[in-house]
Parts: sequence; structure tokens; C-alpha cells
Amino acid sequence: MLPAPSESPWSASVNGTEVDIHVESNAILLDVLRDQVGTLGVKRGCDMGTCGCCSVLVDGEPRLSCLMLAHEAAGCALTTVEGLADGHHLHPIQETFTTHGGSQCGFCTPGFLVVISALLEENPAPNEAEIKAAIDGNLCRCTGYQQIVDSVRAASMIITSGEKTADSTDPMPDPHPGMPAVVVGTEELEVVPDE
Repeated sequence: MLPAPSESPWSASVNGTEVDIHVESNAILLDVLRDQVGTLGVKRGCDMGTCGCCSVLVDGEPRLSCLMLAHEAAGCALTTVEGLADGHHLHPIQETFTTHGGSQCGFCTPGFLVVISALLEENPAPNEAEIKAAIDGNLCRCTGYQQIVDSVRAASMIITSGEKTADSTDPMPDPHPGMPAVVVGTEELEVVPDE
């Protein structure tokens, strides 16, 4: 029987919030982020570093969290897909993925968004070859990639123009204002409409 791995303190900044927890010595970053920190946007795909679904930014650099021990990321600034938006304001690549069909089933989307955000941070106006090189490690079974490339081009235009679209500057209103009360179990919860 193998002995259980020891636990030790672990801290990092995850999406701008300091996290202090205990992790096992052999814990991979993917598991710590999903199971202990609660950033469920980080997806488990292949567990072999070939699909890119688990991509996160470690001090601004894209890394595969399934191939990285959590202790390698201790003390670093980690960004997951949840950390790309600024409150209600989507990152341009999040916005353009929705308007240009960059996301279909959505499973691979968080990894793409994280990797592309790093590309646009380093190079706000990438050409097609640079876009394709940046997303080379991310696999998508649905889009055929052209919609993803189109999304990156559109996000680049938003960033380089310095202009924000209405969608990216205004928080979205409640899509269901004035809905009737919701019944959960035997209790009725009051839904207060926006004023």
C-alpha cells in the first residue's frame, strides 16, 4: 500500500483573489482549480496535454493545467476563463465568440478564450498565421476553426480601435424582468422585478 501524499499550504492569486488552501504534494493544478478553488470553467479533456481545454494563464502565459503540479504555480497570478471578464463587461474575445460562432458545443471554449486573450494581450493585431499558431494546441470538434479565427479578428478590431461596442460596455439587463414568483420545493420565492 502506498502512503497518502502529504499536504502543505498553497497560495496563489486566482482571478485577482488571493487563495490560501492546503493541497496534496502530487496535486495537479487542474484538480486544485476545479475541486478546491471552484473555477469550473477549467475543463478536463484529455489529461495528456493534447486538447487545450484546461488552459489557464500562469503569470500571463498560457499553460496546460493538466500537466502542471499545483506547487509549480504557488505564488503565481493565475487566470482562468472566469477571470477574463471585468465584472459584467465581457473581454472582447468572449463577446466576439458569441457573435461570430466561435463557440458551438462550448466544451473547448474556455481553453480557447484563455489562450487567445494572451495572444491579444501580447499582439493586439495578429495576422491569420499568428492566430493559427496561437490556437494550434487547442482542439475543437465543432467549428472547423474558421469561426474561431473570425472571432479573433473581430476582437482584435475592438481592441485596436479603442472603441467599445454597446454590448461590451453596458451590463446586460435582466432578460426576464417581471417574471412571476418561482416555486422551489414547497416554498414560494418572491422575484422582485427591476425598477
